[in-house]
Amino acid sequence: MPQLERLAARHAHLVHRFEWQNRAYFARYVPDRGDDYFDEFGDRLAALLVEQDRGTCHFHVLVDDDGWVIGRFNLVDVADGSAELGYRVAERVSGRGVAQEGVRRVCELARDGYGLRRLVASAALANPASLAVLRRTGFVPDGEVDLGGQPGLRHVRDLTRESPV
Repeated sequence: MPQLERLAARHAHLVHRFEWQNRAYFARYVPDRGDDYFDEFGDRLAALLVEQDRGTCHFHVLVDDDGWVIGRFNLVDVADGSAELGYRVAERVSGRGVAQEGVRRVCELARDGYGLRRLVASAALANPASLAVLRRTGFVPDGEVDLGGQPGLRHVRDLTRESPV
């Protein structure tokens, strides 16, 4: 069973590999991060870990039984009991419930481990699988958003209420 782990420096190579191998797949649904993201990956990861140490973000990787990163589940802009959830899973595991299970687990961690009461997440209309994951894990649509030039829906989840999953 995949393990949800808090992002650490030891994950650097694995996260870089995950992002590189899935770059084209992710670009189908979200704007590409560009070559600079990969060229400056070490510095970017170090900056993320500083944010995490400050408590303004909580970054997680989902690691399979072989030790490879198959997903990322991040809580950013943590303030006043709320955060924004972002997630992505490897193409090779898409459609297998991995995203739904990862979102469910990070929601529990957000509530029980970080004391958060509310999460916000957005997904492009062109990504029906991600929209379904949000709805299946208790998120409720809360308005339209622009996601890098693509129309999307913003969702909210009240972590103080019971989840449907």
